[in-house]
Amino acid sequence: MRYSHASKAMALTGALALTLSACGGGSSESSDGGTEGGNASYVVTANTTEPQNGLLPANTNEVGGGRVMDLIFTGLVSYKADGTSQNELAESIETKDSQNYTIKIKSGQTFSDGTPVTAASFVDAWNFGADDKNAQLNSYFFESIKGYDKVNAPKSKEDKMEGLKVVDDTTFTVELSQPESDFPLRLGYTAFMPLPEAAFKDPKAFGQKPIGNGPYKLTEWNHDVNLKLDVNDKYQGPRTAKNGGIDFKVYQSTDSAYQDVMSDTLDVLDQIPPSQLASYQSDLGDRSVNSPYAGNATITIPGYLDHFKQGEEGNLRRAAISRAIDRQLIIDKVYNGGKVKADDFTAPVLEGYNKDIPGSDVLDFNADEAKKLWAQADDISKWDSGAEFTIGYNVDGAGNKEYVEAVVNQLKNNLGINAVAQPFSSFKELRDKVTSHKMTGGFRTGWQADYPSLYNFLGPLFGTGAGSNDGLYSSKEFDAKLTEGLKATDPAQGAKIFNESQEILFKDLPAIPLWYQAVQGGWSNNVSNVEFGWNGVPLYNEITGK
Repeated sequence: MRYSHASKAMALTGALALTLSACGGGSSESSDGGTEGGNASYVVTANTTEPQNGLLPANTNEVGGGRVMDLIFTGLVSYKADGTSQNELAESIETKDSQNYTIKIKSGQTFSDGTPVTAASFVDAWNFGADDKNAQLNSYFFESIKGYDKVNAPKSKEDKMEGLKVVDDTTFTVELSQPESDFPLRLGYTAFMPLPEAAFKDPKAFGQKPIGNGPYKLTEWNHDVNLKLDVNDKYQGPRTAKNGGIDFKVYQSTDSAYQDVMSDTLDVLDQIPPSQLASYQSDLGDRSVNSPYAGNATITIPGYLDHFKQGEEGNLRRAAISRAIDRQLIIDKVYNGGKVKADDFTAPVLEGYNKDIPGSDVLDFNADEAKKLWAQADDISKWDSGAEFTIGYNVDGAGNKEYVEAVVNQLKNNLGINAVAQPFSSFKELRDKVTSHKMTGGFRTGWQADYPSLYNFLGPLFGTGAGSNDGLYSSKEFDAKLTEGLKATDPAQGAKIFNESQEILFKDLPAIPLWYQAVQGGWSNNVSNVEFGWNGVPLYNEITGK
């Protein structure tokens, strides 16, 4: 998962295959799927935000770090532009019961420093990521593996999951705690990438100068300025670099980034600022894109706040706030109509999406109902009329200031409360405060899919103890539904169960869905073959200079 400012063959036998198409672009494809022509030595410049943490696979769950991680690491599988998976390091992933998997990796694969990628590179990395003593944000992704609970039990000295076994240099086995047929689909996500032995000697230092195995290697990280990636000549997979490298520029303002695209000093921008949404397609012409992807925007009001704890009062107040927001008005005024009002907690481009889930009417604007719900909460515990209700946002994200200010104005007008927009200077600053659970109010959140599944929008965000569960939500009923859905071997049945779990979320509102995302981006006159994938991320390796 990726917190967005907003990844990843096998045939799917279980929950939720995907039918997506790539988003726009100007690529010219040859018969073998590659690109034709262009300057293959050109170094592409692209926008980004400063990564929150060091670049370790299991500790990267936001897009600033994720953009880089997906290029300097590669896992067992990766995802094509349309969201279908393809084998990367996996020779085969086999199972007879969706609980016991035998994974064979291709021989002769190396990290960028020449050290071999072996079965132990995966097993050791997954065990490191799962162990709560290492405090990795993505540890929840390993919960399905047998022994995860023992590794993370209080005072446990275990540091290895019993469900992972190295057979030989190119083979390892995975035993899950229960059958989960979509397990192979997850394996292209960052958390499941391999690590060389050097990573475990000093993880903090390694995160600043990671040694990966992807199509690129990180050669410079000038904090808050740029991250420079050179081509990794050791890479042998399907995502071969068709340029001379990627130079990610850290921007504090997407308005500045847009002007740099217009002047051809920035090559690729994946977020158009609201100030330019009405004109960017006419300004850029065929160098622009506007297409839906697997992502959404939400507001999280953590359950550790007074008056918003889980229970009747907190649920009433979150429902009141949701009802007080006129989403369509904000979409029209701030985003020039470029978003779609949310009907659920996932995204319409995913197989199994259902816009008619019982309880979803809490997302419909109704000022009178909002006042009624807030008054009912006051009957339980009175809200101080002078108290501030803040919504935090990062100023370096396109449209964040505009939409958060619009939301707080609607809350003032429709609930009569002192709602205030709370700016943070960067995405990193906001995420540091959020992940330390020290927010004093609500805050903007958004999700960019890690892999194409309804579950990816539910489990990592709202499962008890999940690494991206920012509001510390916990529901035994919801967790049980997730477990039931993962066991389903029929995709339609899995989708039905996951959507039933959303009925619980609509009652508790651990986050308030706002709208579904669309990739609105552009590129300079210097580059060709620009295409955006199923999750809204540019296919950086395919871009060439002119």
